[in-house]
Amino acid sequence: MPDPAYVRTAFARIADRYVLTNHVLSCGMDLWWRHVVSRRIRGWQPKRLLDVASGTGDLALKLQQTCPDCEIIASDFCPEMLAHASSRGVKQTLVADALALPFPDDEFDVVTVAFGLRNMEDYPKAITEMRRVLKPGGHLVILDFSLPTGLMRGPYRFYLHRILPRLAGWLTREQDAYEYLGGSIEAFPSGAAMTDLLTTCGFRATSATPLTFGVVSCYVGRQP
Repeated sequence: MPDPAYVRTAFARIADRYVLTNHVLSCGMDLWWRHVVSRRIRGWQPKRLLDVASGTGDLALKLQQTCPDCEIIASDFCPEMLAHASSRGVKQTLVADALALPFPDDEFDVVTVAFGLRNMEDYPKAITEMRRVLKPGGHLVILDFSLPTGLMRGPYRFYLHRILPRLAGWLTREQDAYEYLGGSIEAFPSGAAMTDLLTTCGFRATSATPLTFGVVSCYVGRQP
């Protein structure tokens, strides 16, 4: 599991170039991934949503556009990242630890976490905490990296471990902040392993949807 102190410091260092770097490293596909997630959430017509590990607010901004009648709160434990989210137009931000969210039980219709759960030190504890603040019948949506299967797996792993850290280092001047990325993706539960984890943490009607040949996956769990 990642070290939270290291993760917080690393994200603080790359905050100024985080958005651009994500677009470049994903060849712009990160915009489409968030579009897919936001359209799915819009179908649920939520009234209150918490975006955990919101970072610079990419998903929160997209959700504000897609779900204009929903109150959206963006939380993150790195204030430097949230400062960028606010400056980009995220309406409500809150510095908070995902493992100890400062909200009462049954508070939100939807909780989202995009590319953030993988960086937390305790996946089950984080998922259980997010479930705690969900209303009965609410949904947890996790968007994160996974590993492709078949012919794409080898080339992608080469890119992930050999090319991506160097390219990210050139863009951010903080290569070490990205060198752990490949290992974190390799170790992160994906597919059935993630849906099993969601079930273990108390969610029902879980699903896993691979995107872009499985480079990224969208997981959904429903609060009973």
